[in-house]
Amino acid sequence: MEPYGINVRTYVSLGLQNILRVALYRLGVKTGLNPVRRLRAVLPRGPFFRPVSAFVPFQPSLAWHETALYFGWYEVPLEGSPNWHKNPFTGKRVEKAQNPWWEVPDFDPRVGDIKTVWEASRFDWVLAMAQRAATGDGNELERLNNWLADWCAKNPAYCGPNWKCGQEASIRIMHLAMAALILDQIETAEPALLELVLVHLKRILPTLSYAIAQNNNHGTSEAAGLFIGGHWLALRGKNDKITKKSMAWGRKLLEDRIRCLIEPDGSFSQYSVTYQRVVLDTLCMVESWRKRLRLPRFSNHFYERCRAATDWLYAFVQPDTGDAPNIGSNDGARLIPLVDTDYRDFRPTVQLASALFHQSRAYKAFGKYDIPLKWLKIEDPFNLLPPAKSKLFDNGGYAFLQNGEASVYLRYPRFRFRPSHADALHLDLWIGGENILRDGGSYSYSAEDEWLNYFQGTASHNTIQFDGRDQMPRLSRFLFGDWLTTKDVRLIEELDNIVTLSASYTDKWGASHLRVVKLSNRSLRVTDEIKGNFKTAILRWRLMPDQWQIEGERVTNGKIILKVKASNPVGIRMVEGWESRYYLKKNRLPVLEITFSQPDKIITEINW
Repeated sequence: MEPYGINVRTYVSLGLQNILRVALYRLGVKTGLNPVRRLRAVLPRGPFFRPVSAFVPFQPSLAWHETALYFGWYEVPLEGSPNWHKNPFTGKRVEKAQNPWWEVPDFDPRVGDIKTVWEASRFDWVLAMAQRAATGDGNELERLNNWLADWCAKNPAYCGPNWKCGQEASIRIMHLAMAALILDQIETAEPALLELVLVHLKRILPTLSYAIAQNNNHGTSEAAGLFIGGHWLALRGKNDKITKKSMAWGRKLLEDRIRCLIEPDGSFSQYSVTYQRVVLDTLCMVESWRKRLRLPRFSNHFYERCRAATDWLYAFVQPDTGDAPNIGSNDGARLIPLVDTDYRDFRPTVQLASALFHQSRAYKAFGKYDIPLKWLKIEDPFNLLPPAKSKLFDNGGYAFLQNGEASVYLRYPRFRFRPSHADALHLDLWIGGENILRDGGSYSYSAEDEWLNYFQGTASHNTIQFDGRDQMPRLSRFLFGDWLTTKDVRLIEELDNIVTLSASYTDKWGASHLRVVKLSNRSLRVTDEIKGNFKTAILRWRLMPDQWQIEGERVTNGKIILKVKASNPVGIRMVEGWESRYYLKKNRLPVLEITFSQPDKIITEINW
């Protein structure tokens, strides 16, 4: 009976209304009752954008020029437009790509991860080509129109894999709109471009219930697509049912999703640094569009949550490098790729969001992260955000500790929404912008069970693993059961310049873990107390790739010294682990493992 009980408790946590929405959506699509199956349209042939008369001096992106760029790292040489139905990692193509989208499977082991097929159809290249056209490159404008015409010809309306997801359709609308903003062709958009937007709006509207039920970026993205697309069509004199419905639902759903999914402390529902960037990028495009069209402002509450979400990401990003902890799901998304910074540089989003929602700069010195403001015609503010300080983001279950050049991030369970990783009490350590103790990442949502279990499971995090199992039972590919609850969370800044934090939990099997963290400006002390019902426990410290050596009771790379003290350790060893900082890319890294067979108090001291 216990698995049944786990399922019931988990379904209650997910929300019975959301489960009903998903069930009705799937039933409607399967039976044909959902109107999405009755949609019909013919995609336009172009032209979509006109030649540019006034050129800008800004630095354009070089992405999608000679090579296609997938997930911020994988480059594929370009000879004409991409094959829109091909996985470039494996060379396999989707079969029956001209069939209605609901006949295309979500997971096809022959093709592999469907995100590899979707990536080129997110229209990142539309932004890059529009930038280059805006600087006077007429060849890029012709190329832009040719690629869009080819996409329309190879992806007939509502057929094939690239029409499967309403969120993907929404991202295309947003990128087309931002391209029109860059080229100053919003009010004078070509009929073919507006027709392409309209066909996408029709795809999004019938399946909104599914997007809402996910309680994640699907809802925010699709609301943004409706808001931007609907107001664009209305601006050009469209007054039909789809236009009116898109405008109304877009604004209403944006307000609703931001109220529901962004916590008062700024934490987003997906418990992920990458998805925090996704939702902020989405909101930045919405606000840039609203300001450009001089539309009414959203509610004060909406902007309060936007500012809180900006502050959250600001605290998590290293100001000197732009990198951030790899906490939570990481699907390789970056929705505003207007500058040639590395995928893991989050500063362009933070600077843009800070300008839009705080009317302040996040980073004082000028850098590449300022380029998106120029392209989106956002005024560069004079005010400057204060430096981020130690803080509990308790609604989402994060602690940020700052002392000198050192930063610590602790993840603890505060699950109002579905957790994606079993990462309770995971700890990230950063020194001078360098990630010393690090998270494993996600690798791929369609990976084999071995890799899916590893990257989402407890073994790829800096925490305790009891009895070789995850901290929560896995119910499916994307769902854990019996969500953990944290006890005794405390953040104290002591008088002697030591920041102290503590948190604990007890899992469903009766094993307990208390972690106390003390951060000074030259050292970190972590005390782990383990007790309760378990036979073995492993403490892991996942170290940055380097030449780490075990020297007696300490581990060092020549600059950093790590010591572990305990009463009854069974063994200590250095093993090979994995991390995935970019989607579909994994690398080896050293992992220090200390094993225990009974309750103990473990003290880890790190000095630099």
